[in-house]
Order: sequence, then C-alpha cells, then structure tokens
Amino acid sequence: MDGTTTVSVGDRGRVVIPAAVRDRAGLASGTVLCLFETPGGLVLLKRDQLRDRVRADLAGLDLVSELLAERGVAADAEDAV
Repeated sequence: MDGTTTVSVGDRGRVVIPAAVRDRAGLASGTVLCLFETPGGLVLLKRDQLRDRVRADLAGLDLVSELLAERGVAADAEDAV
C-alpha cells in the first residue's frame, strides 16, 4: 500500500478513485469491483482478487465428501426415528 488517499462521495453516490491509485491497483475502465460492508468499514476488491481469495481458502477441501458425510449423518438420524 502506497499511502492514504481521501476521496468524497458525490451527489449521485459516485466515488472517484484517483488515477495514481487506479494505476497501482491495475484498475481499468470496466473493472468489476466488489464492495463489502464490515464492522471496521468498507472493503473494495476487484472481482478477480475475490475469486482468487475464495479459491485459496477452499484449496485442499473436499467439499463433496463433506456434503456426503453430512447427508449420511442426516439420513442415519432419520432412520433412527
């Protein structure tokens, strides 16, 4: 991170990201951004960055096996009734 930049919200709700910040972040016209509201404030990520973070978080997880195991437990519980 190169520093802190102050921006303001315009009357139509638009925020202008300064050119130097856009250049450093690799933001071009049409870049899709995701805005998250957190208790600490707002977080803005490029959609590609978000996708990469989700993939990294899910790497190594066998979601199909987890789902099948959960369904097996639920089926066993139903059979026990």
